[in-house]
Amino acid sequence: MGKIMAVANQKGGVGKTTTAINLSSCLAAAEKKTLIVDLDPQANTSSGLGCYAKDTDITAYEVLIGNASAADAIVSTMLPYLSLLPSHVRLVGAEVELVPMVAREHKLKEVLAPILSNYEYIIIDCPPSLGLLTLNTLTAADSVIIPIQCEYYALEGMGQLLNSINLVQMHLNPELQIEGVLLTMYDGRLNLSRQVAEETRKYFPEKVYSTAINRNVRLSEAPSFGKPIILYDILSTGAQNYISLAKEIISNG
Repeated sequence: MGKIMAVANQKGGVGKTTTAINLSSCLAAAEKKTLIVDLDPQANTSSGLGCYAKDTDITAYEVLIGNASAADAIVSTMLPYLSLLPSHVRLVGAEVELVPMVAREHKLKEVLAPILSNYEYIIIDCPPSLGLLTLNTLTAADSVIIPIQCEYYALEGMGQLLNSINLVQMHLNPELQIEGVLLTMYDGRLNLSRQVAEETRKYFPEKVYSTAINRNVRLSEAPSFGKPIILYDILSTGAQNYISLAKEIISNG
C-alpha cells in the first residue's frame, strides 16, 4: 500500500512545490514507485515536471468532482518510476463545487483508494491555504511534511496549520501524523538561518529533518526548464540536499 504524504504550509513561498517535485523525483530515482498529486490550482508542480495545461484534458479537477477516475488522469514523467496527477486552474472551481457534496472532505481519499496499491509513495502538493482542497489532502494523507523557510516570521501562522491538523485528527483522520519539518532556503553563514533552525527544533522537538535545503540558484532555475533538480543539475547543492532528504524518508519507513 502506498504511503500518502502531504506537503503543506498555508504560507506561500516556503518551498512547498519545490519540495514536492524534488522529493518525489529523488524517491523515484531510488526506484520507489511514486505518484505526485498536484492539488494546487496554480499547477506549478505540473509545469515543473514538464506537464503544461494545454497538454492535459483530464486533471485533478475532473477527478475530484467525479467526472473521471484518478487512473484516467495520471501521466508519466521523464523519470520511469515517477507519475503525475496534474492540476489545472479549473481546480479553483472545485472548492465551490465540493461544498454541497456529501462527505466532501473525503473526496480525494475516495478517488485515490483504487490506485493506492500501485505506488510506494504518493506525495500531494497542497495549495497555500487551509481551504477544502487542503482539508481533502489532510484527510487522505498518512502524514504531513511541513516546509519552513529560514526567514523572519518563519513560524508565524504555524499555530493555525497545527490547529487544522489537530481538527482533522479529531474529526476526519485520526491516523494523521506529522512526518517531519523541513528547513528550506537555509544559509548556514547567516545568524538568522541558524536562529530559525534553533527555534524550529524547539517548536517541533524530534520532528525536524537532519537535512536542510540550502539556498541554491540551480534549484530556482530548474522549474523554468520543466525539470526536477536531479535532471537539471544533479551535482548542485539542491540536488544533493533532496537526495539526502529522500534517503531520510526511506530510512524512516
